[in-house]
Amino acid sequence: MIYIAASEMTGGLDDEPRHMDTTYDSQLAKAQLVKEPSAWGAVACLSLLTFVLVAAEFMPVSLLTPIANELAISAGQAGQAISVSGFFAILTSLFGNALLSRLDRRTVIILYTAVLVVSGLAVTFAPNYLVLMLGRALIGVSIGGFWSLSTAILARIVPGADLPRAIAMLQGGTAFASVIAAPLGSFLGGLIGWRGAFFVVVPIGLVAIVWQLAILPRLPADEQASVGKMFGLLGNRVFAIGMAATTLAFMGQFALATYLRPFLEGVTGLDVNTLSMVLLGLGLAGLVGTSLVGFVLRTHLGAVLIGLPTVLAIIALSLIALGPFAIATASLLVVWGLFTTPIPVAWNTWMAKMIPNDLEAGGGLQVALIQFAITFGAFAGGLLFDSAGWWSPFALGAFLLLGSALLAIAATKSGGHY
Repeated sequence: MIYIAASEMTGGLDDEPRHMDTTYDSQLAKAQLVKEPSAWGAVACLSLLTFVLVAAEFMPVSLLTPIANELAISAGQAGQAISVSGFFAILTSLFGNALLSRLDRRTVIILYTAVLVVSGLAVTFAPNYLVLMLGRALIGVSIGGFWSLSTAILARIVPGADLPRAIAMLQGGTAFASVIAAPLGSFLGGLIGWRGAFFVVVPIGLVAIVWQLAILPRLPADEQASVGKMFGLLGNRVFAIGMAATTLAFMGQFALATYLRPFLEGVTGLDVNTLSMVLLGLGLAGLVGTSLVGFVLRTHLGAVLIGLPTVLAIIALSLIALGPFAIATASLLVVWGLFTTPIPVAWNTWMAKMIPNDLEAGGGLQVALIQFAITFGAFAGGLLFDSAGWWSPFALGAFLLLGSALLAIAATKSGGHY
């Protein structure tokens, strides 16, 4: 494989094919063109894993009450089952792949999927709170490990021109899981109990392992990731600006999105059924956004990086003004869903262009920052919601998203515009 160092990039639109192709393992493709299944089958396989990971991560949201009742814990303690997975996702994204740096990346993905299966078993049969939290910690390990590798692996199995579409396809699994995780958990919990709901992860995870063994090509380790190397990437000024923009974008999203339900109930005055329909519309719009953005990114990456957070900031401020009006609020939230899900696709595509030979290290750092941003955004939004009023997390979200847009302008003007 031939690589071009990030320091050699000059950031012009004409450079796109050259930079994108530096990450594509053409020798791998030639060697396996006839014998191996298609690259898009491998992408679909990984999309299934993203769906299961995200669904498993957020399923406790709709099952807190039965979990708390059976294990004799408080709802707050049960809620920590979500935060503990985020904490371990951060740790694994920083340290996990460095510890496994000598293993074939196909093997590493299978290992992380096996951890997902063990997590499902631990939660399903948890006799007490400690085992429940251990199982949730394992799902965090699987999430952090897989997401930190995902862009690097996609860049090796699809040609550069198709990478935005492959990333969008991968994120499609996330968007779909985000739509159905909570209602699916609630439905399965009522049908087969909360333990049965979590056990569903196990057979799907086993199917994913079999599919991975059948379709993923061997991907010999070709990059030594370490925490020092990850943070060393921040010495590249343009890359550091891009990571800051990514962090602010996720902070802004979750400062607002975490408190949509109390906003829709208390300010807009929606009943439970109407609220569910609005949230479903938001989620479905997210699926559409993820499906379309891969085609736009090929020629308008810079505009997308700047435009997405700008539009979202305007929507956040508009929700403050139009919150009491149901039709206007519902329409704005559908547009919100359309424009939020493409953000990780866009920044992953940008990262693949900026640091094509350091994607594992960059991916680990990015996942850690995103997990931190989600946690901090939700935490700060909650403090403001309780102390200053419902409008304040929306204002905070708008402020952070505008900051992300300004940093995206700086990144694209400083040599990161492709």
